[in-house]
Amino acid sequence: MFLTCSAAIRTPAADRIPFKSSSHLSKIDVDLLDDISRRSFRYFWEQTDPRTGLVLDRARTDGKEEDDPAHRNVASIAATGFGLTAYCIAADHRWISREVARERIRTALRFFANGAPGQHGWFYHFMDATTGKRRWKSEVSSIDTALLLAGVLTARQAFKEDPEIERLATAIYDRVNFIWMTDRDQTVLRHGWKPETGFLPYWWDTYSEHVILYLLAIGSPTHPIPPVAWNSWRLPLEQFGGYTYIGGGPLFIQQYSQAWVDLRDYVPEESQEFDAVRPPVNYFANAVAATRAQQALGVELSRRFRGFSARVWGITASDSANGYIAWGDLPPDPRIDGTVVPSAAAGSLMFTPDISIPALRTMLLHYGKTIYGRYGFADAFNPTTGWVSKYVIGIDAGITLLSAENQRTGMVWRWFLENPEVNWALGLVGLVRNPVGRVGRDANLGQAQKHRAASQTKRNSASNSELLPQVRVASSDASATANGNPLTSITISGLP
Repeated sequence: MFLTCSAAIRTPAADRIPFKSSSHLSKIDVDLLDDISRRSFRYFWEQTDPRTGLVLDRARTDGKEEDDPAHRNVASIAATGFGLTAYCIAADHRWISREVARERIRTALRFFANGAPGQHGWFYHFMDATTGKRRWKSEVSSIDTALLLAGVLTARQAFKEDPEIERLATAIYDRVNFIWMTDRDQTVLRHGWKPETGFLPYWWDTYSEHVILYLLAIGSPTHPIPPVAWNSWRLPLEQFGGYTYIGGGPLFIQQYSQAWVDLRDYVPEESQEFDAVRPPVNYFANAVAATRAQQALGVELSRRFRGFSARVWGITASDSANGYIAWGDLPPDPRIDGTVVPSAAAGSLMFTPDISIPALRTMLLHYGKTIYGRYGFADAFNPTTGWVSKYVIGIDAGITLLSAENQRTGMVWRWFLENPEVNWALGLVGLVRNPVGRVGRDANLGQAQKHRAASQTKRNSASNSELLPQVRVASSDASATANGNPLTSITISGLP
């Protein structure tokens, strides 16, 4: 079933359990999240190239060099967006110094501002971590560029006192031509583009992980698409385990955008007209319902697969014994084989700590070092067959870290919403804090307008300043260690 409206249904089942802030977490819960977070951050600390700032798409759970030539040194721009945010988190917790985090961020921003290949401001999905060259004949990706931009803009606010970071981040965002990615449609964005074949034959026209992509596109100060684009999506309606929600597909589609965009208090303005075909929006409640349906799915699957239960649950796109699978659809999905994906529960820590924390603790207690190591949880494991992925995937480590941080401190949400372009876009699409009607929307827009004007003044000033510093990606650092990272000798506070 599809609903042709702009967002998710408010679900009574989702509203029964309120958001649980970190102040209500027990010490043992806080300690668990702290260990998971530090280990997740270690992935970005150790798997980032020191010359480009690019983060590897995946790495072995033991941290050793990849032995598969096809995957060796392949970086992901989405993982890099998570990595930029990870440095902000690490500096805030003093796991590393602000100066070290600042240098890491500058390296990545210089590369994307000056040396990264792409098209009309958009970047290739996969690149060689050292040279920045395109890998796997990948596409210029709209959603992966958006996740990169999320990290770029988070860093801009977390290090707002640094004029170079602010200038580079603004230049990277301003360069993205969102209108071009609509392929003359003006309202619906394409998935991507390849130099060999042109635009991919897919559109972001059904509710998915692209919420953040559309907000960045609508709020763009240089190449915006019209706000009406927000109403151009179909909404597939799912029902399972007593929960009704919009989405379907892997659970990450509920998680990625809201890892940065805090939509807990945002609802559509009351002046909008709604009916059965276009219901009111509550993205946060929708994500809560989708996650609780995943737990219900775990109980259902326990009848077929050993290891699944109300405390061991979660399926989202991941590795499996049969390769990478974008699974997560509700039954009957014939591909489900008993694989459990820890990032499904971990990525929803910001939505459902009351079921996500017990799930992660149970996995850790039952399977221990078999699935939990240097970078936290292995990407996936199968309790029925004993298979365990030998990899950690960057975006899964990233969503784990960001979701845990939002549950603990809310700082990622706070940094990202300090960007005036994002608040401007939220106002334009009619999302306001609490149901305060048109007055609230106008107030939000007025405040965003002030910040937007101030930002434009800075942009005009920057356009007349010196050229952006050039990045060098071919030379090696004399202080580099054996794995090519000159900073790995620095200890992450709290980890051996």
